[in-house]
Amino acid sequence: MAGATQENDFTIEQLGPCKVPSPIELSHTHGDFRANYVKDTSYVRNSVNFYEDMDKTDDLTSNNLMQKAGPREMIYFDPVHVNAAICTCGGLCPGLNDVIRAIVNCLYRRYGVHRITGFRFGYKGFLNEYSFDTIPLTPDTVDTIHKIGGSFLGTSRGGGNRVQDIVDCLERLNINQLYVIGGDGSQRGSYDIACEIERRKLKCAVVGIPKTVDNDLEFIDRSFGFETAVEKATEAVRSVHMEAHSQINGIGLVKLMGRESGFIAMATALASHETNFCLIPEIPFELDGPNGFLEHLGRRLEKRHHAVIVVAEGAGQELLNSTNQTDDSGNKKLADIGTFLKDRINEHFAAKGVHINLKYIDPSYQVRASVTNANDSIYCERLGNNAVHAAMAGKTKCVVGLVHDKYVYLPIKMVTRKRNIVDPESSIWRDTLDATGQPILMVNNMQSAIEHMEKMSRGTAKKAE
Repeated sequence: MAGATQENDFTIEQLGPCKVPSPIELSHTHGDFRANYVKDTSYVRNSVNFYEDMDKTDDLTSNNLMQKAGPREMIYFDPVHVNAAICTCGGLCPGLNDVIRAIVNCLYRRYGVHRITGFRFGYKGFLNEYSFDTIPLTPDTVDTIHKIGGSFLGTSRGGGNRVQDIVDCLERLNINQLYVIGGDGSQRGSYDIACEIERRKLKCAVVGIPKTVDNDLEFIDRSFGFETAVEKATEAVRSVHMEAHSQINGIGLVKLMGRESGFIAMATALASHETNFCLIPEIPFELDGPNGFLEHLGRRLEKRHHAVIVVAEGAGQELLNSTNQTDDSGNKKLADIGTFLKDRINEHFAAKGVHINLKYIDPSYQVRASVTNANDSIYCERLGNNAVHAAMAGKTKCVVGLVHDKYVYLPIKMVTRKRNIVDPESSIWRDTLDATGQPILMVNNMQSAIEHMEKMSRGTAKKAE
């Protein structure tokens, strides 16, 4: 992105002035072996790239400045009166339990908040008809949950549109801090909840920890769990490569997560060093014809006698019949590109009389339920801590994320307005092509490819650098 646009507004909303001294004893100066408080006037620039033809005016406004995350010297809530709630929404992702644990420990041990409630199974846990019990959360309760995958609180899709009922529950239980760990749909729900809270003139902070294993949230460097997902996906690729390499014309096909963006597939191809074709939603491909995927796959088998293919779940959807259905979160249900490719590859080489041995792996749910690796665990810990610092300072309608390797607070409306996608002309996709050896495009009609990319770029703003 060449520069900040006028439509950006990174202003963080406050419930009111901060008048309560923080129980966290930090410092204002350097050299005393104590970390410093963070001021609301500390920022990170969104646009850091500089181009010869860009406006050289340094934009020091809310269009470009993101508020730094961290503990404030003065806070809004008196810890004695805080009644906090946590929920996890949407699909599973590595790190959910790490974030829950971090929030509970920071509230309890750093701020002295002892009333923390876990709502089970996402937004549905707030609704009367489901009758799900809540879970009182303490450091002892969550002490070892980071050692297991999934969500300690349980999760579900849907329910976020029941705003009135959810706020009724919050008001009835006197909740004044709500932490929502979920993806863009869940965070849009949390924004609507915060707006209803504001309409009722309640003092309840709503802070999100954005979760999307696809790593497609705008502005944020990476989402938690992404590195673990790539690590586990790379293990699957290495296994299927060994199978393919050991067979006559062996083909390994691995389907990975990535509904609208191919970040996991791309990173896995780069990390594995054994992927020959990486198919992602942003780059169109055709199956047949002289420049189609099947022709290039045949050439690969003739030359090396084995091949490994990584495909993102949202790739090639234009080749399949649409289901025209949505899940409870409102996401379009995708047709299965993995089984489709498996069948078409087998049919193609059978028709040509070429013997192949194809192995197909879909490790998606195994990946989603994994325990985090060390780096993701660190990331989750710091995200949870900074979410608590935001809520205690009375910040609301915001999420915490990493931008340019700095933790910042971002308005929910900004991070959920569009999804990030892989830029087909970026350096990282160029390196992916170098790693796989695949053609730049596997299409016979360049105009249709251009139309595909224009369609993908609509509704997205930021592209991968």
